[in-house]
Amino acid sequence: MKVLLFIIFPLVLSASIEKEDAEFDTLPPTEPKSRFAMLDDVRILANGLLQLGHGLKDFVHKTKGQINEIFQKLNLFDKSFYDLSKQTNEIKEKEEELKETTSKLQANNDELKNMSQQIHSQIENLLQDKSKLQSKVGKLEEKLTEIAQGTQEGADLKEVESLKHFVEQQDVNIRRLLKVVQEQHVQLDHQNGQIKDLEHKLINTGFHERQITPRQAAYRPTNSTDQKVEENDNARDCNDIYNRGDRLSGIYAIKPNGSEEFYVFCEISQDNAWTVIQKRMDGSVDFNQTWEDYTNGFGDLTGEFWLGLAKIYALAQEADYVLHIELQDWKDNKRYIEYIFTLGNEDSKYALQLLQVSGNIPSALPERTPLLFSTSDDNASDLKCPSESQSGGWWSTTCSGTNLNAKYVKPKSKSKMEKRRGQGLYWKPEKGRMYSLRSTKIMLYRTDLEHFD
Repeated sequence: MKVLLFIIFPLVLSASIEKEDAEFDTLPPTEPKSRFAMLDDVRILANGLLQLGHGLKDFVHKTKGQINEIFQKLNLFDKSFYDLSKQTNEIKEKEEELKETTSKLQANNDELKNMSQQIHSQIENLLQDKSKLQSKVGKLEEKLTEIAQGTQEGADLKEVESLKHFVEQQDVNIRRLLKVVQEQHVQLDHQNGQIKDLEHKLINTGFHERQITPRQAAYRPTNSTDQKVEENDNARDCNDIYNRGDRLSGIYAIKPNGSEEFYVFCEISQDNAWTVIQKRMDGSVDFNQTWEDYTNGFGDLTGEFWLGLAKIYALAQEADYVLHIELQDWKDNKRYIEYIFTLGNEDSKYALQLLQVSGNIPSALPERTPLLFSTSDDNASDLKCPSESQSGGWWSTTCSGTNLNAKYVKPKSKSKMEKRRGQGLYWKPEKGRMYSLRSTKIMLYRTDLEHFD
């Protein structure tokens, strides 16, 4: 722009001078003002052109700045689009992997379901064998009576031995099947855990094509031979309460095994009913009671209570039951464990013998060993534990610290002395850590599985 002005200005100036010379020759010397007027016009024009040049220069600079900003935004857009494309590809790859894993888990779940059906079929066969076994046991008892009276020949002794061997073989088969069922439970729980993890991952990645099998309900063996109990019939347990149509948890009257009628708390679900025999949740009831109290029962059925050893024994003689123990720690974690069991009478100190069949916590009670019930005033096992004078009654053979009827102590109120004496509710497996408990619940539910001798 400056070069253009330098070129134009001399030409205009030269033209002006030539014009002025011509006019000087023709005009009289009395008009000098015309020359100066022309020079002012040129200066005004030059000044205008100069300002126009500056304006154009500023406009060019602004335009360049705007173009640079546009290029920067385009670069950012290109980078964002590239990153989005990359993430989309990664999500697609993860979706494919999850689809493949889900298909495998589906196949494994179907296989486990088939195995569970086979086991259930085997259980049905064993139940049929049980009926035959009971019939043969009845004959065996008759023959043993005849032998005791000296009226049986030696040849019948061989038949008795054969029946005894058959009974033992059936017991072995039942135990083996229970072990298989327990392993099946563990596999199903693990499989369901994997499926839930996949569901969570699929939700996070936005994958909505769900082909995951719903979590199966836990296997609860019930007494399939039970008929519907009429309202006027005497219910033997909470299972009969359920069979007669009641579906609300609460307090009901039962009369098992020809005993006197008494009240129990029934915990009823959609497909089963449990008879609760113990409940701890807040320490409102003192469980440091005498042998007589533990025999008859104490507490409030709507809160904390112990049903009573005599009543528990009457229930145990009515049918085959599974002992279900629910535990909750102070972090609100919940665990459970289940046993098949036998329970002796008062003369045997209500000896308890256990065999674990399922659960998600290690057992803290000795299995296949008679456990005698002890209280602070009647120590059946003749123990001298430091805390036995303030502990509630429980089945034990050693000072192990596992006592679900012990003194209820909240963690914040534990003193060093109480910790040293093992106060509080604990579940202490032989291997593994000790669990400090906030609440416990012990229940029975009826099953057709034969208990062990």
